[in-house]
Amino acid sequence: MNEEIRNLEPKALWNKFADLNAVPRPSKKEERVIAFMKDFGKGLGLETMEDEVGNVIIRKTATKGLEDRKAVVLQSHLDMVHQKNNDTDFNFDTQGIEMVVDGDWVRAKGTTLGADNGLGVATIMAILESNEIEHPAIEALFTIDEETGMTGAKGLKGGLLKGDILLNLDTEEDDEIGVGCAGGVDITAKGTYSETEAPKNSKTFTIKVKGLNGGHSGMDIIKGLGNANKLMNRLLYATKDSMQLAKLEGGSLRNAIPRESVAQVVVSYEEKFQTEFEKMKSVILAEYKSLEPNLSISAEKSEESFSKVMANSDQIIFLNTMNAAHNGVYRMSPDIEDLVETSNNISKVTVDKGNIKIENLTRSSVESSKEALANALSSAYELAGYEVKLAGDYPGWAPNMDSAILKVLDNLYQKMNGEKANVAACHAGLECGILGQNYPEMDMISFGPTIKGAHSPDERASISSAQKYWEFVLEILKNIPKK
Repeated sequence: MNEEIRNLEPKALWNKFADLNAVPRPSKKEERVIAFMKDFGKGLGLETMEDEVGNVIIRKTATKGLEDRKAVVLQSHLDMVHQKNNDTDFNFDTQGIEMVVDGDWVRAKGTTLGADNGLGVATIMAILESNEIEHPAIEALFTIDEETGMTGAKGLKGGLLKGDILLNLDTEEDDEIGVGCAGGVDITAKGTYSETEAPKNSKTFTIKVKGLNGGHSGMDIIKGLGNANKLMNRLLYATKDSMQLAKLEGGSLRNAIPRESVAQVVVSYEEKFQTEFEKMKSVILAEYKSLEPNLSISAEKSEESFSKVMANSDQIIFLNTMNAAHNGVYRMSPDIEDLVETSNNISKVTVDKGNIKIENLTRSSVESSKEALANALSSAYELAGYEVKLAGDYPGWAPNMDSAILKVLDNLYQKMNGEKANVAACHAGLECGILGQNYPEMDMISFGPTIKGAHSPDERASISSAQKYWEFVLEILKNIPKK
C-alpha cells in the first residue's frame, strides 16, 4: 500500500512522508521519531542536536550563490493525533500508518493519516537531503508534543536558533498564508458524586452516540458540528426522570471534536424512558440531518448490571452543569471576517465509580476573551462543587501585516497562480506565538498543502495540492531576502 504513495509526485516529498509514517509517533511518546530524525540528520553528515526537551535541530549551509541571504528556520512538529474508527484494529504505539490513494487524496485505513504535520516534516527532510534544491542557510526545527500541550515549543530556549525568518509548514489550505493564530488553555473540572443502590427490578440500557464527523477543535469548530458529549447530555437530561446514570465515557483527545459517547443507565420506568429517549433522538437527528448524515443514536438493553448508580441529587447537578458549560464558538472576530476569535471544545467527559472528569480546550486569539470564557466555564463547574484547574496556557500569534517574508510569499503566490493568496489568521494553535516569545525579532509565516479532516480518521491530503505547495516552497527558498 505505501509503495503506491512512494510513486506519487513529487517523489522526494512523498517518499519522506512514507518513511516518517512508518515510525510510530504519538504525542508524548516521541522517543522513536526523535531517534529517527537524529539518525537522518547525522546520516547526511549535517550538524544535528536534540535540546533538553526533545526538539531536534538540524543545520545545513547555504547552496552556492545564496550565501548572502537571511538564514531560514524551517519548522514542523513530529507528533501526530491518534484517532481511529471503532471497527479498526490498529495499535498506534507499534504500527506504522497504512496509507492508500483515493483519487486526488492520500488517506489512511481507518485512522488519522499524520499529514498534520507529517507533510511539513517530510518537506524539510527532502530539502535537507537534496543536493539540487537551491536554498539559503537552513535550521530545521522539529518540535515535539505540539498536539497535546506544545511543550516542545514552550521548552525551546532562546539563543539556540540563529535564523532570521521562520517558515512554519503547518497550515492546511494551500491558498492560505497564515499570519496569526489562537492561543489556548486546558480547563479540567473534577468532582465526586454519591452512589446509591440501583433500584430493584430495573434494567440496564447502553446509550450510544456515534458516527459524528469530529475533526479539529480549532479549525472545524466554526462548522457547528455535533459534539458527542453535548448530544449525550441532551439525551440524559431528557430521560432524567426515568433513569439513573451508572457510567459515562465520551470523547478521547483534547484537540478533537468528540465523535462518540457511551453511557450506561439503569432504568426503572422503561416505557417512559423509551418514549422520552426517542423524542429527543428524533429532535437531534432532525437538527443535524445535513451536518451529520452518519450520526447514529441508540439505546439498547444490556446484560451488564450495576449495583450502584449516581444519586439523583448529584445527577441533577451534573446534567445541569453540562447544559450550562459552553461548547462551540463563543465570539467571532470583529476585525477579521469569518475568523472565530474564541471557542471551547468539551473534549472528554468521564463518569465512573463516584468520580466525574470534564476536559475542555478553550482557544482565542484575544487573551482577554480567552480569560472571559475560561472564567465562565470555571464558574459553571465551581457552582456544581467541582474542582477546576487551568493548565497548558499558551499565547496566540498576533498578525504582522508589515512582515517582509509575508510580502515575499504574497507576491510569489500571485505570480505563480494568477490570483492572490488568502492572507489570514486561523483559529488553530500554531507554535509561532510560543516560539516568538523567545525569538521576538524573528519574522514568521505559516503555509502548507491542503489537508482535510485533520484529527479524525477522515484525514486526507490532496496530491495535486502537495505538488503546488512543493513548487511554492522551492520558489520561496530561492527568493529569501538578502541579509
